[in-house]
Amino acid sequence: MNAKTFIPNGSIVLLNGGNKKLMIYGRKQLLLAEEKEEMYDYLAVPYPEGYINPDYSYVFNEKDIAEIIHKGYSDQEEKEFQKVLNEV
Repeated sequence: MNAKTFIPNGSIVLLNGGNKKLMIYGRKQLLLAEEKEEMYDYLAVPYPEGYINPDYSYVFNEKDIAEIIHKGYSDQEEKEFQKVLNEV
């Protein structure tokens, strides 16, 4: 099985059909809705505003990203964390 590489926190993306940039601040997010659990690749907030309230937090998957506008910071610690993300 190939390991997936997740986009780093702090990355700015535009989603398919979207017109508002989003900043990723979480990965591998478990959403509980109507007694159903669903795992999403990313959690993001509007850019440049940042966190406003839960109504303006978005979960989405890699396939939903149309464009990576800016890739967030990555160092050795991030590379090690990628291994953890792939174990979840």
